[in-house]
Amino acid sequence: MTQSIVVIASGAPYGRESLFNALRLSLTLAEREGVTLKLFLMSDAVTAALPDQAPVEGYNLRQMLEILLAQQVPVRLCKTCAEGRGLSRMPLIEGVQIGTLSELADWTLAADKVLTF
Repeated sequence: MTQSIVVIASGAPYGRESLFNALRLSLTLAEREGVTLKLFLMSDAVTAALPDQAPVEGYNLRQMLEILLAQQVPVRLCKTCAEGRGLSRMPLIEGVQIGTLSELADWTLAADKVLTF
């Protein structure tokens, strides 16, 4: 039996660990048999999708997102949140797409579980 899980993350990429923990759990879930995972980034979390980020120390969110994308996990950014932060016309990590609240609503209604960070 397949479980459909949506992870919604809204924490800022650096300074707090909310987004880091959402991505850690997402990576672990993506490796499990019978799990279909989708990731939706909102609020300040959308800035994690900017390429060329190279944190001096600690975790690398860009690398974590790239691994999820390589595992065929859809990663969407909230359109309103991305536009509000000036990201809608900027290059993003390859494979990340701008999503809509309507898309998130569809994902939510179809999911067995929705996790928020």
